[in-house]
Amino acid sequence: MNLRPRRAEPPHVDITPLIDVVFLMLIFFMVSTTFDKQTQLKVDLPEAGAPEVAEEIEPKKIDITIDAKGNFYVNERELVKHDAQTLRRTLQGIADGQPDLPIVVSGDRNAPLQSMMTVLDVAAQLNMTRLSFVARQADSD
Repeated sequence: MNLRPRRAEPPHVDITPLIDVVFLMLIFFMVSTTFDKQTQLKVDLPEAGAPEVAEEIEPKKIDITIDAKGNFYVNERELVKHDAQTLRRTLQGIADGQPDLPIVVSGDRNAPLQSMMTVLDVAAQLNMTRLSFVARQADSD
C-alpha cells in the first residue's frame, strides 16, 4: 500500500478549440461583410499634384457632384432642374440653418466651369464657407 501523495500537475488548458472558433468567426465575418460604394455616379475626376492630406471624417456633409454635362447631384440624387434656384432650395433644406456644414464638390474634368461657379455662388449666398473640391492623385511616372 503506497500512501504517498502524488505530485499534483498544474492544470493544462487546451486552447486549440478556441483558436479554431476564432478563425471560423473571422472567416464568417470576412465573407458576410458588405461595403458601401463611394458613389454611384461615373465621374472623371481631375488630377491633383499635391499629396493626399488626412482629414477628420465629418458626421454630416453635403456631397455635390457635377457630371460632364453640368448636371447637379446632391447626395447622389439628381436635381430636377439644373439651375441656381433649385440648388439653393436643396442646400437650404439639407443644411437646415447650419451654415458650417461642409460641402464636398466632385466635378467631372469636362464639366462646364459655369456649373462650378454656380455651386460657389449658391454656397456664398447661404454663408456656407466650408467647401472642398475632390481630385484624384496624379499618376507618378
